Order: sequence, then structure tokens, then C-alpha cells
Amino acid sequence: MSYAVIETGGKQYRVSEGDIITVEKIEGGKGDTVIFDRIYMVKSGSEYLIGTPNVRGAQVISEIVAQIKGPKIYVFKMKRRKGYRKKTGHRQRLTQLRIREIRLS
Repeated sequence: MSYAVIETGGKQYRVSEGDIITVEKIEGGKGDTVIFDRIYMVKSGSEYLIGTPNVRGAQVISEIVAQIKGPKIYVFKMKRRKGYRKKTGHRQRLTQLRIREIRLS
């Protein structure tokens, strides 16, 4: 089984071909192709390629499955004895990707 460690949105993800992952929002519509070139590690068969910091010539090709929103997160601020109370919410925009291919050149 081969896999790669990619970086997007300031986070690292371990991906294999066929995986569906949820990442920070990437611009594009359903069916668009996204190519990642910041690959930190690739395992192919029994061989490991570790980048310094990136693996040269490696690419992960994926397609956008959906643009979604994450769960609602509530933010509540309060100062005791002052009568100050504030409640707000936030939903992070996310992109679901299907990994099509891990390519080594």
C-alpha cells in the first residue's frame, strides 16, 4: 500500500489513492482537479522517500467532491460582575477531496 503525507491549509494529511479527506476551503467547484506539490513523504511498496523539506517531483492529484461547512462552534464571552455577555457562532468552510493518484516523476 502506498501513501503520501501532504500539506494544505497549514495542516498535514496522510493520504492514499481513493481516500476522501476534508481540508480547509480550496477555491473551485465540484469535479475540479487540485494538484498538491508540497509532499513531505511518500511510501511506495517497501520504499520510503522523505523530502528535505519536500519530495522532488512528487505530486498528489485529487478532485473536489463537495464544498461544505463544518459544525457550528459557539463563542461565549463574559466579564463577571460587569453585565457584559456576548454570544457568537462560527462555521468553518471546508472542501472534501477524493485522492485520485500519487505520482512520482
